[in-house]
Order: sequence, then C-alpha cells, then structure tokens
Amino acid sequence: MFTNNIAQKILFAPPLQGADTLLILSGYATPNMASWLIKSFQEQNMHLVNISLLIGMVPYDGLSVPIHEGFKELHGKAYPNAVDSFSCSYVCENPPVHANLYIWLKGKLPIQAYTGSADFVQNAFIPSRKEIVECCNPEEAHKFFEEIEANSIYCNHAEVEDHIVLHPTHQILDAESKPITTLAGEGIISTTLSLLTNRGDVGEKSGLNWGQRKGRNRNQAYIHLPAKIARSGFFPLDKQHFTVVTDDSHTLLLRVEQQNNKAITTPLSNAQLGEYFRNRLGLGNGAFVTKQDLLNYGRTDVTFYKIDDEEYYMDFSPHPSI
Repeated sequence: MFTNNIAQKILFAPPLQGADTLLILSGYATPNMASWLIKSFQEQNMHLVNISLLIGMVPYDGLSVPIHEGFKELHGKAYPNAVDSFSCSYVCENPPVHANLYIWLKGKLPIQAYTGSADFVQNAFIPSRKEIVECCNPEEAHKFFEEIEANSIYCNHAEVEDHIVLHPTHQILDAESKPITTLAGEGIISTTLSLLTNRGDVGEKSGLNWGQRKGRNRNQAYIHLPAKIARSGFFPLDKQHFTVVTDDSHTLLLRVEQQNNKAITTPLSNAQLGEYFRNRLGLGNGAFVTKQDLLNYGRTDVTFYKIDDEEYYMDFSPHPSI
C-alpha cells in the first residue's frame, strides 16, 4: 500500500518496465486528467502506449455535457511520442461501478494492477489530497475489467445519448441554450484577456501568430496571460489542464504554460487554439492574423468565466460597438 507519489508509481513507472497498454476503470473521470496524462507521457518521452478508459458511475450520475464533449475530442486519436491510441467508454447498464483499477499489460498479458481511492481525476494525482492505492492481482483485475467493459459503450457511439443521461454542470453550459454574451449577476468571476500586444497590434510571431515562423505549424497560437492574472489564482497552474466551453458551444482542453505562466494553450496540439480562432474570424487554415481581422470580426479580446477549478466558459462573441 502507498499514499505518496502515486502518479509516478502507477502511471509512469510501468512503461519503463516494458508495459505498453493501460486499462483504467474509474468511478469518476475527467477529460482534463486524460489530457494531462497524455501530455505528461509526451513530455517524458515515453515509448508509445495504448490507453483504454472505462467510466463506471455513469448509470448513477450521468455526465455533464462539457465532460462528454471533452472525452469525444480525445477519443480515437493517436498522440505523437506518447499514445498510440486513446479510447473512452461509459458503463451504460446498471449496476453502476464505483471502483478504481489501473491495469498494465505487456502485449496481451496483464503484468501489474493497482486499486484504491484514486479516481481518474487530476486532484487525485497532483499532490493536493491524500489517496491510498495498493497492488492487486493483475489477472483478476483484468478479468473484472473485461466483465465491466461488456456493459459499456464508446463515448462517440452514434447512439450514446440514448444510453446515458447528459446534463449541464451549470445552466450556461447547456449545449442547447442560446449563446451567452454576459454572465453578470451569476456569482461567477471573470477575467478578460487581450488578443493584442502592449503596442496594440497582433504579434507577428506571438499570440495568435505564434506559428508564423519557418518549420512551425502556422496555426500554432496562444493567448497571452498577464503575470498579475496568472498570480491571482483565476486559472490553475502547475501544468493542470482545464476545460473551456465557448460561446459557440465548442469544447477546448487548455492549460497555462511557458516560462512565468505567460500563455494559455491547447497542450496536446498548440495548433488547435489557432485553428479555432481562425475559424471564428473566417480566415483560412494557417493564415496570418491581423488586427484588422479582429476589428472586422468585432472583438480584440476574450472573456473567461470561472465555473469551478477545472471548468470555464469563454466568450468570443462580436461586440457590436467595434
């Protein structure tokens, strides 16, 4: 049994010993944690692994719309220098499963398994609270995983919404509601970040144009985060990932990074953020973004509303006055 440094012991050490597939059964999970794990594998230059996530308490609690959309964004993709494949499934038949298992395979052979209190969420693996995890029999754990998997459905299945209950975590995040342009009076704090430099223009090789240099993906982009706001606690730091739902009902997985926490990016691909803004501005893929493009659109900044420590709402709707 162990309580310290559980991420290193159950997530990062087994691949160094030859394990190549991670099966996760968790009562509760978030796409932020999945994104964090994939990015951590990339940063540690792990050999390629496969990850299958199975979420157990969905028949009891349902899922929020942003969490569901976040998992769909990650599902079925390969991530260079980290993950050969990532899949996410939901238990869709009663009874719900309130269990946590982390099982490592080498080829098809289960070689290590762990169980305990740690749900597949960031707070359980980034040292902000105590968890207890212990080793268990790999073969028995694998058999139990397969039994539960038989009652599950992929998160991107065409009929998934007929099998699970989806609900907003807050009324503003309801994917079926009309676009929101202000949340004043909701008791939710907000901050507005400029897309312009201190000189009042779009950076030629920074911000939305970060990728406009030789050998880079020209869509790469970040939102500049002033030091005062970075230190305020509004956004999570320490490489934690967070989910953003936009005013046009898109879901983005973001994190604060770069030296002195000066940038907000889409960590699994910096180009995702640039693609999003270019699409909103009506520009072509990889286009150079100018201040006039923003003025023509009607917005030179974005406003973030903090729903909780891992979920935010981002408004980039045009301002009629611009």
